[in-house]
Amino acid sequence: MTELGELGLSSYEEQAYRTLLVTGATTAADLSTASEVPRGRIYDVLNGLQSRGLVGTQSTEPTRYHAVDPDVAVERLLAERTRELADEWERYRGVASSVRSNLLPTAPADASFWLGSLGGETMRTSMAEHTRTATESVLATVGPPYQYASWETLRTEVAAFLDGTADDLPVSLVLAEGVLDVLPDGFPDVVASAPGSFEIRTHPTVPVSFDVVDGELATLDVPHPVRRDDRLGVVGVSDPDVVAAFEREFRTLWADATPLL
Repeated sequence: MTELGELGLSSYEEQAYRTLLVTGATTAADLSTASEVPRGRIYDVLNGLQSRGLVGTQSTEPTRYHAVDPDVAVERLLAERTRELADEWERYRGVASSVRSNLLPTAPADASFWLGSLGGETMRTSMAEHTRTATESVLATVGPPYQYASWETLRTEVAAFLDGTADDLPVSLVLAEGVLDVLPDGFPDVVASAPGSFEIRTHPTVPVSFDVVDGELATLDVPHPVRRDDRLGVVGVSDPDVVAAFEREFRTLWADATPLL
């Protein structure tokens, strides 16, 4: 594909436009001959170029067509592509939002709560898919029940979280200081090898473990009522006010936390 093609011109449109730059103002018939765009297509091609502001006309009989200045044409094509990409980006954000609400493996009991033991297979899969939908940022706190569990229990779930992040996705983590006693010495290397861009801080006390994805979805770990080293399940919240409250809580902890990585 040519560079003008990448900016949205078809091969016939590019041929016609480039030829007009050489010939100057000319009729459709003469342009068809000079550009080798078929006579049956030349008017459609010219109308398309004119509608996009790349070709102008002169009030002659027959009508003569001329190319606009190349700098102007490129800027108009770029603006057009930018609008298209912005629309596509919004569409993908909508798809991501829809996907998030359907990722957990079983239907929730009350549309917001999912049972899931710490380190369990279904939740490891859900963890990877949960972070994989993030496109802008992940903010997460890690406290109970993680700080009471063994690394053997946490290892695969932590790996799923780290590996699920996209390349260079900003991920900010606040770890309770107790979690450091659970993590292996090689944990910094594990984080460094993950796709995302991680910044980690520690805090003396993290009251609850939660994350906020793209400022649109918050998930909260519910500690087991009997076993402090386990999780009963996960609550997912998409209400904007609730998500904003979780994000504010994260920012407060983050401001008081000590950089680790």
